[in-house]
Amino acid sequence: MTQTLDLFPIGNCAASALIDRSGRFVWACTPRVDGDPAFCALLSGDRADDQGFWSIDVEDMASVRQSYLRNTPILITEITDKSGAVVEITDFAPRYRQFGRVYRPMAFVRKVRPVSGTPRIRIRMRPMVNWGEARATITTGSNHLRYVGGEMTLRLTTEAPVSHIRDERLFRLEEPFSMFLGPDEGFDTDVAATTARMLSETTQYWRGWVRTLSVPLEWQDAVIRAAITLKLCAHEETGAIVAALTTSIPEHEGSQRNWDYRYCWLRDAYYVVQALNRLGAADLLENYLVYLRNVIDMAKGGHVQPLYGVGLEPSLVERFAEHLPGYRGMGPVRVGNQAHEHLQHDVYGQIVLSTVQAFFDQRLFRPATVEDFRALEPVGDRAFELHDQPDASLWEFRGRENVHTYSAVMCWAACDRLGNAAQQLGLMERADFWNGRAAQVRETTEKGAFNEKLGRFAATFGGDELDASLLQLVDVRFVSPDDPRMAATIKAVEEGLRRGPYMLRYAVPDDFGEPKTAFNICTFWLIEVLHMSGRSQEARDLFEEMLGRRTAAGLLSEDITLDGAELWGNYPQTYSLVGLINCANMLSRPWTSVR
Repeated sequence: MTQTLDLFPIGNCAASALIDRSGRFVWACTPRVDGDPAFCALLSGDRADDQGFWSIDVEDMASVRQSYLRNTPILITEITDKSGAVVEITDFAPRYRQFGRVYRPMAFVRKVRPVSGTPRIRIRMRPMVNWGEARATITTGSNHLRYVGGEMTLRLTTEAPVSHIRDERLFRLEEPFSMFLGPDEGFDTDVAATTARMLSETTQYWRGWVRTLSVPLEWQDAVIRAAITLKLCAHEETGAIVAALTTSIPEHEGSQRNWDYRYCWLRDAYYVVQALNRLGAADLLENYLVYLRNVIDMAKGGHVQPLYGVGLEPSLVERFAEHLPGYRGMGPVRVGNQAHEHLQHDVYGQIVLSTVQAFFDQRLFRPATVEDFRALEPVGDRAFELHDQPDASLWEFRGRENVHTYSAVMCWAACDRLGNAAQQLGLMERADFWNGRAAQVRETTEKGAFNEKLGRFAATFGGDELDASLLQLVDVRFVSPDDPRMAATIKAVEEGLRRGPYMLRYAVPDDFGEPKTAFNICTFWLIEVLHMSGRSQEARDLFEEMLGRRTAAGLLSEDITLDGAELWGNYPQTYSLVGLINCANMLSRPWTSVR
């Protein structure tokens, strides 16, 4: 079976899994999103049909239909065999309020029922341990199976015959049954009734959450699906938001650009909360601010890393998982990410930009206080100190450093927004102080980043390079789109980096050669500036093009081939879904147009 990224995520903000077009679990990590993948078929290469999956195979399968239950991450897979018999599989991770708190176990439910006829099925449950090194050991109970190995112990509880599952026996599906895969704990209630209640309450939870969103008039289905998936990328226990649910999906064929994105990049998380704020989803922001306050405390006024583990771990040492061949056999499979060692000065701006809303937003359970402002000021001090110093940039170059315009502008934003927060708190002396610093950083940045000879901004101080992050100067309000300097920059970026409909992040060789795929968020950035520059119809056409490149689940990965034929890079990618939401909000007709 050829591996693709045409996958459906399910989850509950603690557990997450990816399900392929035949209904197989091909990716799920335990005990959390950055853990050991019990289901690792996605990265098993030519062994993907033998290990690391959980399938419900229908004998003589003829066709498969899949869709989410409306406004939820609950997946319905309907498989028809050649005789016309139909099996329905409902997959979800439980999430709902119980006993005064949110119940979101590291667990998955699969409910299987015959819709018509008497199909014959085979359940193959093959979790792996230690990054694909060996199959989990199986022990059998009266109504459960245990899968043990390494640090993993999972229990599958079911009313189906456990020997059929253990021996992968083909059997007639005459009655519905349920499977609950979770921690090694007893399941002391009726499996069918309990999982039915879980399904009902999980459905109600997600539909209730979606109902709180302020969605645009147009493209509502796309926006809702993107918003739900962004929420699935949250590790709610700590407030972390991961950049993607996967590791080591290459940026293009044979690229070696295989990165582990299952961590919390402060930059990516800023973009996520910004997009969801535009939809009115304050819950993710408020939880993420808890995570950020812990990061700020850990930094003690000093260096802040670009990323941390979902449990606030600072050390994410990068290594290779030698037992996994990789996506389509294209290793290496990386665990950890060396970027935790990088200097990326834009991070100070993203911390402040993520936090500043809390000084103004009265909806929050915990609005920000003067004490929070005082704790945030050292982050601004670092931004001011480092705004004209070299770093690895938001693109995380591993072999070179420069003073990057995007990083400098984000340092300006840190000072500027601290001025706004101070004014809101009535701290006028501190507002003057931070506004003065913002003016200094602006002066330095405009002088260093603007190339007089070319009449535009450059990606580095004193340079002439282009990169797509220059388009963000408008979004962060450093410059207006009708400023002649910005108009020239937009023109140069489009001419230099646009390939057909799609945008490269940069076109110069890096540590791994020249990029060969477009970076999806950069295309969305282009759509935004096209609209703000008065080219709205062109922006809408390009947005529709991007919508047409989504998977059947309605999602995008990090990269796309220049002919638009295939997605590459980690999936689902929060950056890309943020771009979808932001552009839909910007381009949609207003609700008043139909009232």
